[in-house]
Amino acid sequence: MRALVTGATGFIGGNVARALLRHGYGVRALVRDVGRAADLKAMGAQLALGDLCDEASLERAVSGCDALLHVGAIYTLWAPEPELVYRTNVRGTRTLLELAGRAGVRRIVFTSSESTLRVPRGGVGDEEGRRDLRRIAGPYKRSKYLAEQLALDMAGDGLPLVVVNPTTPVGVGDVKPTPTGGLILDFLNRRMPAFVDTGLNVVDVEDVAEGHVLALEHGRVGERYLLGNENLTMEQLLQRLAGVTGLRAPRLRLPHWLALGLAHADEAAARGLGLGPPRVPLDGVRASMHHRYFDCGKAVRELGMPQTPLDEALRKAVAWFRDHGYLRRPLPAPREEVA
Repeated sequence: MRALVTGATGFIGGNVARALLRHGYGVRALVRDVGRAADLKAMGAQLALGDLCDEASLERAVSGCDALLHVGAIYTLWAPEPELVYRTNVRGTRTLLELAGRAGVRRIVFTSSESTLRVPRGGVGDEEGRRDLRRIAGPYKRSKYLAEQLALDMAGDGLPLVVVNPTTPVGVGDVKPTPTGGLILDFLNRRMPAFVDTGLNVVDVEDVAEGHVLALEHGRVGERYLLGNENLTMEQLLQRLAGVTGLRAPRLRLPHWLALGLAHADEAAARGLGLGPPRVPLDGVRASMHHRYFDCGKAVRELGMPQTPLDEALRKAVAWFRDHGYLRRPLPAPREEVA
């Protein structure tokens, strides 16, 4: 079976493409820069040059494929050009799914986000809850909500499509890095003097990739599957990072009003002075004001999604950043265990 993977040079998409190759699939990877996909080509993937905003390239890429895993999207918590985010994540998704339907693709997995799902105040969310669009902050998360809705509508009209909702992945291959990878890097580079009180569900990105393959093979059409693992406060996550690195976790907890003020100032400076993405994106701080805990048991029960222990996933993330030159300062030497 030949599978087209969009976003194949990204964090989740790259891991999905590698997982498919390990499972014996023929992989065609949609990429905007073939130079960034040299590792996939070396593993046997076919590269298709294209873009989610270029319909002709999408039509060429999907031709002759039996399956589609649509992972690609603009993922950012700071969007100087919101229209480009919507054009890519929503309109591009519609175009690709329509082309896949006309091409006779037999199985489709659409990668959404946990941000589309409702979490009861003080509770735990699952696949049944759907958020109010008016309560979602930022172009990226709003665009994923809209794209997921159109994907589910098309599944209702007969498109053989399954939706997966990754939570917060960590692990190997976070090239850009993602906002969560940036947080880990700030910790490793001793650039995190404080943190805000929030809660999140964290998962090994390689488990997320396996979850995509399992959804492709066993997912029920029109269903959503949360791909996650462990619920943690930010303080607990930093303590776990401290445990696997030997670094000291920050102890200063910023109140949300102060974090919001810093984010407003940081974004104003970034826009006014052209300094690039702010270190403290406003949409990220707004999202942190609510704990986002999930019950991810459906994917485990129905698909058999693996659940790698979080400490192992964090060790893999730390090792990958270290081995690929992201660290500005060396990590402490591992302490010898005393018998």
